[in-house]
Amino acid sequence: MGATYPCALVCVELLIVAGCGGGGGSPTPPTPISVTVSPATAMVTAGGTQQFTATVSGASNTTVTWSVGGGAANGTISAAGLYTAPATAPNPSQVTVTATSQADPTKSGTATVTVVPPIGTVAVIPNSASLLPFTAQNFSVQTTNLSSSAVTWQVNGVTGGSQATGFISNGANPGLYVAPGGVPTIAMSGQSNPTTVTVTAVSQVNPSLSGSATVTITNGLAQNSTTFFGSSGGNQKDSMTSGMTTTCCSGTLGSLVTRGGAQYILSNNHVLAREDLGTPTNGTTPGDNVIEPGLSDINCGSGPFTIVANLAQFYNLETGTGAKIDAAIAQLTQTGAMDAQGRILYLGATTDSNNVPVPGAPHGGSGLAETGALVGRAVAKSGRTTGLTCSSVSSVSTTINVTYPKGCNANTEFNVQYVNQITLAGGQFSASGDSGSLVVTQDTADPVGLLYAGSDQDTTANPVADVLNYFQSGSNSMTFVGGATHAVIGCTLPTAPASVVAAVPLAAVPKEALQNAVAVRAVHESELLGYPAVQALGVGASQDRAGEAAIVFFMRKGAGRKGIPQEVDGVRTRIVEGEEFAKRGVLTAEQSEELEQAAARTAGGLTISDAEFLRAKTVHGARGEEWMSKPGVQGLGIGASGDSPGEAALMIFLIRGVAHETIPAVIDGVRTRVRESSPFVAGFDQVRARGGCSARVGGKK
Repeated sequence: MGATYPCALVCVELLIVAGCGGGGGSPTPPTPISVTVSPATAMVTAGGTQQFTATVSGASNTTVTWSVGGGAANGTISAAGLYTAPATAPNPSQVTVTATSQADPTKSGTATVTVVPPIGTVAVIPNSASLLPFTAQNFSVQTTNLSSSAVTWQVNGVTGGSQATGFISNGANPGLYVAPGGVPTIAMSGQSNPTTVTVTAVSQVNPSLSGSATVTITNGLAQNSTTFFGSSGGNQKDSMTSGMTTTCCSGTLGSLVTRGGAQYILSNNHVLAREDLGTPTNGTTPGDNVIEPGLSDINCGSGPFTIVANLAQFYNLETGTGAKIDAAIAQLTQTGAMDAQGRILYLGATTDSNNVPVPGAPHGGSGLAETGALVGRAVAKSGRTTGLTCSSVSSVSTTINVTYPKGCNANTEFNVQYVNQITLAGGQFSASGDSGSLVVTQDTADPVGLLYAGSDQDTTANPVADVLNYFQSGSNSMTFVGGATHAVIGCTLPTAPASVVAAVPLAAVPKEALQNAVAVRAVHESELLGYPAVQALGVGASQDRAGEAAIVFFMRKGAGRKGIPQEVDGVRTRIVEGEEFAKRGVLTAEQSEELEQAAARTAGGLTISDAEFLRAKTVHGARGEEWMSKPGVQGLGIGASGDSPGEAALMIFLIRGVAHETIPAVIDGVRTRVRESSPFVAGFDQVRARGGCSARVGGKK
């Protein structure tokens, strides 16, 4: 027995030594179990879902049990970690999602979820529509997750719409949209081209939410087969093929004229006679076929059309003598090929049951002569592309340079300089394809001009007197087929485009120009305020020259302007008339603008007396050739000053982007008014077809 003790002691000692030496010993303590939830935070819409994942460390068993704090009222979560928020956001909105380790239920991880109310939506039904001018379309609203479906309707961002883009009944559901009488256009690449409009419904309970629809307005009545004038048409040969691509062109069959008992279609040379390339009647062989609709509306001839006339006569654009015109006539193939009364689409004095103007004939006869009385006269036209548009005459006796291609889509171009032309205000008055339209007065439907070219800001027309005189044959005069005088009702309807040019706002004037006007006024203010009729003296935007400042005279309406200068040290002056103005003396630019708005700014549609017209015509005759030879100048006419109502102005048409001399405020005692635009180009509509399929519609104006 005693012998065993030492052995036991030795064994103990060996164990102690081994423990101290580190060569063996007890197992390593286990790693603590932990749980992490991803994502750690989330925002979920009421009724929505969010996928969570759990990572378990420290255990071979990585399964977890999911739960939601507060129970089902705060949502549910599946065994796979898919959280579903309650249908209604809880209060408080923050919810805790927990993942508990099954290996050790004392260990868990959490994530915080913020449940937010569902995002509302607004949808406009239908989301697109195609309409004819003057026609209507109901748009309804479908909302989700909003307490009210009440909306505010807008057209192109304007509540209730506008004359140029159409109107919509505000606050109603559905909202009734009525298309404008003319197809809206936009200036692109120096051309006026048709564009779409956007109808928008803005939620009244949450204005940050809205829905919209795109509306395409096309003059389908004029682009499809019809016997009325103001419709699509052209020369059947007006196309060009290059390789696999065919390009075709057409314009507008403007009006019906008569000579010696025969009836003819009147339009442009470049619509009916292919820029001098057409073949007219030679006495035995009929001239080129004139078709309706034109090639551009029947996929370059693959669609149905009617031969309505044969080319009879045209003014040669390159070699013609006398008063230059862009005009041609085509004799009807048979009675009834076109409307025998000469009625033009939308040009009537009444409307149909849908409130769309009916076709109407112009006032028959010889039309109106080009005189000073035409300046500011309200006019209208109905054309193939834009339908009925309304504007005013901005200048007469205008010399203008116009560029033509030598044939449809030709690379060769030539220029024609016209004299004594009429220009119409506003880029939306016409677009490519409207060439050949007859321009008439709004109040009497008297023919005024034959539309043939334009820029992105203006349109030009041949005076009808020059057109009719050219086609007179011996004792057989040419006259317009039509009826009695009547108002063009379409221009008085709520959707008719405005017939005035918008006033230039103060914001459009550079700060330096305003400062210069203030400085010049300060030098002369005692003298300028000394005129008896002047109540106040301000500074503002010139209406005759965009981007220039003017010294503004606020004067009693009807008071004499004797002594009021047209310019002061190179700064233009402007006259605003009224009764008693709220402010007197020297005004700031902002105070001037307030008074101008209160006095209702005068813009567009300005008129001048015969005496003023003759005064300006004298200067135009003496200086016209000189100014037309200057760089950047493409036209010079006689219009009315926007800075001094009733006073004539020399209208100077500049090519945008081309360097030019400084335009003085006054030339030989006559104010100047500047119009800057793309070059004037003869416009027709062209379509390219490849492999029998229409590729795109383009324009040249």
